[in-house]
Amino acid sequence: MTDRDDVSRAERALVERVVGVGDPLTVGTFRYRFDSKRWEWSDEVARMHGYPPGTEPTTEMLLSHKHPDDRDRVKVMITSVEDGGTFSSHHRIVDTNGRVVEVLVVSEPMVDAEGAVIGTEGYYVDVSDTAAEYRREALDQTLPGLLDARVLIEQAKGALMLVYGVTGEQAFRVLRWRSQETNVKLRTIAERVVAELPKLAGDQVQLRTRFDHVLLTAHRDTDPVG
Repeated sequence: MTDRDDVSRAERALVERVVGVGDPLTVGTFRYRFDSKRWEWSDEVARMHGYPPGTEPTTEMLLSHKHPDDRDRVKVMITSVEDGGTFSSHHRIVDTNGRVVEVLVVSEPMVDAEGAVIGTEGYYVDVSDTAAEYRREALDQTLPGLLDARVLIEQAKGALMLVYGVTGEQAFRVLRWRSQETNVKLRTIAERVVAELPKLAGDQVQLRTRFDHVLLTAHRDTDPVG
């Protein structure tokens, strides 16, 4: 095997990590049921807040962990959920150990078998900065042959940045999470998101709700990673 073969293998592995499925992120699920007025969260979301698995959340508990600078804004959104709305936000939480965690929350209405809305469900995504700079440098320096894919990804990143108020690196991590979660290539996810952008309209709340739906369904009718 030549040195060039070694480089090619390394580049292919890098493409798989950066533009393919990628490494796992810290992601958890949540639900709110209108009839019982009860919150549910996965073990991952419990850990984001510093609690052991199996801890049952309440509205008061959730609000107590919101960063003081974000609490009033998030309180309004949580109240809207309890009144039948959806909840989406980019904000900070403070766990039981005092650690600040930056999260993106996206949600959709939860429906029963007849299609009636019975609650809200979605994801908490930990977008706190970790080793993201490495991936950005890799994308910038090592993948010149994937220009078309990069353009689509940059456009999708820009949409997430605008709608959710996250950084470009955080937006990329969220797109990569959807690729992981659905086993669909990141380029395909980005392409679907970009294709849906001209159809989005409305005020800020309506826009975010519709974009949540696009982000959470962008994998449908697409080719899985193979």
